Amino acid sequence: MWNKRDEVPSAPPVQRPTPPEQAQQVAGPQPVVREAPKAPAPIANSRVTIGASMIIKGDIVSSEEIYVDGEVEGKLDLEQGLTVGPHGKVKANIKAREVVVSGDVRGNVVVSEKITIHRNASLIGDIKTAGIVIDDGAYFKGSIDIIRSNSPTKAVEAKAAKAS
Repeated sequence: MWNKRDEVPSAPPVQRPTPPEQAQQVAGPQPVVREAPKAPAPIANSRVTIGASMIIKGDIVSSEEIYVDGEVEGKLDLEQGLTVGPHGKVKANIKAREVVVSGDVRGNVVVSEKITIHRNASLIGDIKTAGIVIDDGAYFKGSIDIIRSNSPTKAVEAKAAKAS
């Protein structure tokens, strides 16, 4: 047969009084301490793309290579290279290791290694670089300051010349 049980309704949970120290801690707003997320180390040969539909206004600082096919206005300070695609428009002062221009750039450019301005590209601004290539059909207006790279062999030769 079946077993009949007397079911007792469960009692509501008992609230216990909190000590005064805990009451103050619970009642007051709690400050939230968040650590800034740590940027992961850049992956070798990683490249950030600013797409054709993107418009960015502001300063960009990066240790990765950047490809711009949209619009950027501000300042670019890059440890690696910058490539401005055929649809890219950059109105910024640029500092990078290497720059390749296939679109439009308006601003001064400082490049530690080499800048290349491709056919149908446009660059209006002053350039300071160790090496430059300007293809036929490219437009450039500004000045060029060729800097000497500090290669280890030249530094050794310079020290040897001073010692003699």
